[in-house]
Amino acid sequence: MKYTNKLHSKNILILGGTSGIGFAVAEATLEHGAKITIASSSASKLSAAIDRLKSAYPEFSQNIRGKTCDLSAADVEDQITALYEYATDNGTNKLDHIANTAGGPLHLTKLADVTSEIAADFAKVRYIGNILLAKHAANYMNKSPDSSFTTTSGVNSAKPAEGWSAIIGVATAVEGLSRALAKDLKPVRVNCVSPGAIKTELFDTMGDEKVVQAIVDLYTGMTLTGRIGQPEEAAESYLYVMKCGFVTGRTIHVDGGYLLV
Repeated sequence: MKYTNKLHSKNILILGGTSGIGFAVAEATLEHGAKITIASSSASKLSAAIDRLKSAYPEFSQNIRGKTCDLSAADVEDQITALYEYATDNGTNKLDHIANTAGGPLHLTKLADVTSEIAADFAKVRYIGNILLAKHAANYMNKSPDSSFTTTSGVNSAKPAEGWSAIIGVATAVEGLSRALAKDLKPVRVNCVSPGAIKTELFDTMGDEKVVQAIVDLYTGMTLTGRIGQPEEAAESYLYVMKCGFVTGRTIHVDGGYLLV
């Protein structure tokens, strides 16, 4: 079983693992036999996600745990170190894979309304968080091309829609950072997953049922697949970059053909 066992018993940390794509990555890695730690800035969401995972995968309950970590906090480096210490049992069981799907605020701000504070807020979790995670990762990861560090951007970095100027540079920066980290963290592999429109819980915050359906229909018309993606489909991209020991410094698009429309 040289393919399906590649993640068996591997120690995997998933930031943003309580909902959406991150939760799907947690499910997928569990199904591959991994031992996972999920992290979130919200203690209540973390507890609920762990309960959901243990309920869905009772046979893997012993492989599931979690810890809070807020990448936007003033003491972010202390929190990252504490998370790594927890996920590795104080450094005795080093990580094989880290996947960061955590995101900060996503409210669109008109270019005319952007301030330095708003711009910095957009970068805090998505860009600065990744740099600081990578800074300390080297001390807590198995140094091998079988190990990986995966970031998350978004397909609008390659094909921005109108009104995205305030945040789009952060997504582009994350992709560039990932290429640079592939050199700085070698032989650990570093890649970036760039999702298109994925039907996560975020859609439910956009309005009532009719509004959400209108948004889904809008994005559906921008794909070649005739529908938007599901978190489970996006999760396959994270599995790929974890399992393939010869891919590094790449951005993986999972967008239903959005870039070709």
